[in-house]
Amino acid sequence: MKAIELFRTRIVYAEHAFAELVLWRVPAPVKGSRHEYKYRLAYVVKGICVVRYDNEVGKGDHRHFGAKETNYSFTTPEALLANFQRDIARWNRENSNS
Repeated sequence: MKAIELFRTRIVYAEHAFAELVLWRVPAPVKGSRHEYKYRLAYVVKGICVVRYDNEVGKGDHRHFGAKETNYSFTTPEALLANFQRDIARWNRENSNS
């Protein structure tokens, strides 16, 4: 089985803010992950990626919130999207004066 792209989309939140979401089903877990998905979710504000979830080969599942990087416990694609949306809302709330 080859990798299958499940979705690729861009969501525009404002003139200066958008999210890009990409999710693939892969034949074997990427190095550092234990599931059959490869993903990259990014929220970009004024040209800067401020929230990102991904499972880069060798690093496994992790998230970036501002300058901080932490491990992420992937469970399902639905939970991944919900967590990402929660972090976008948090970022917007905490940075509404920027």
